[in-house]
Amino acid sequence: MKTRRERVKAALQHQTPDRIPIDFGSTAVTGMHCSCVAALRERLGLPQQPVKVHEPYQMLGWVDDDLRDALGIDVTAVFPRGTLFGFRNENWREIRVPWGQTVLVPEDFRITTDAAGDWYIYPCGDMSAPASGHMPANGYFFDSIIRQPPIDDDKLDPADNLEEFQPVTDDDLNYLKRALRDASATGCAVMAGIGGAALGDIALVPAPFLRHPKGIRDIEEWYVSILTRQDYVHKIFERQTAIVLQNLSRLAAVLGDAVDTVFLCGTDFGTQSSSFCSTATFDELYAPYYRQINDWIHRHTTWKTFKHSCGAVEPFIGHFIECGFDIVNPVQCSATGMDPQTLKSKYGDRITFWGGGVDTQHVLPFGTPAEVRAQVLERCRIFAPNGGFVFDAIHNVQARTPVANILAMFNAVREFNGQPLLA
Repeated sequence: MKTRRERVKAALQHQTPDRIPIDFGSTAVTGMHCSCVAALRERLGLPQQPVKVHEPYQMLGWVDDDLRDALGIDVTAVFPRGTLFGFRNENWREIRVPWGQTVLVPEDFRITTDAAGDWYIYPCGDMSAPASGHMPANGYFFDSIIRQPPIDDDKLDPADNLEEFQPVTDDDLNYLKRALRDASATGCAVMAGIGGAALGDIALVPAPFLRHPKGIRDIEEWYVSILTRQDYVHKIFERQTAIVLQNLSRLAAVLGDAVDTVFLCGTDFGTQSSSFCSTATFDELYAPYYRQINDWIHRHTTWKTFKHSCGAVEPFIGHFIECGFDIVNPVQCSATGMDPQTLKSKYGDRITFWGGGVDTQHVLPFGTPAEVRAQVLERCRIFAPNGGFVFDAIHNVQARTPVANILAMFNAVREFNGQPLLA
């Protein structure tokens, strides 16, 4: 019987662990909506308490130690202290959200409402700045409000797209030391989300955490720019990479071997049926900088690097591997060309599939518990052999997903692993 950390490390080294390791909650793309966290706590008979919304953009709920232990989760997180809206996760207070749940949010989670009951949230909690996120009255998470200033190509300055890439501070390092101490105490493998290392992260383009963003801040305009403004984007990436490498040197000195994996990049290259760019554009524009960062990490640390991209990215996976990524997520098997058996056969000995365990677009939210069980067992059968697999859903478990289906998902993994089922 391996420890939770040993189990994850064996899978990452493409060795067969004693059972499939499980992650829910270690990143902003492998978690659960706060309403689902509360429903699971109630279903499993755990003490009822307001759930912490640690990632307000998607309203993700923090998975406390008792729930992690009950579900058999093997990974925990060290998150940067800042949220995607720029305020810190501190000084928690209760708030009642539109669907009726009472949750805990950080002090600077500040909202206004309009006549329709829609919520608006503000960068860094600064209500004198334009709102940067919008949640409809019948919604469950925020959408970015695109605040694209007029673009004059003659005046575009790459520094305008560097506001979110800042040197790590001593306060940041002290915070990470404390967070790492708490994470290590769980006995789980530790995933570190490293702020200022998300090169070209599409989630950062709208800059919801900046009061008055400059540069290219419309996602559509950004994707246009990777074809029409490549010189400009190269200059951004060169400067981002320089900052990232400086930060990594300081972070590695603090985090050391207590960290097992690092979440680096969240740019989406795939749509449901195609891609946002060609692999040639990827090789020209992204790959050189990804390779520099991954090479530094692999030379100086024992960390495995985690690449997130939704969509139909099978044509990119070989390129991710060549750039030095050890892990790909969320393994969106419902997208074109993402057949699980094909992925495992072609790439399973060279990259770890972190996710892909169940379809969160169709089966998990809308299927029956029996259908959830069948799909999870099939995915485990395909992805588990010879390691290289950490079970998680395909992206976050969304609000209104039936708790019976979520429980069926965990029980199917436990069944495959030969463990007792949850009640």
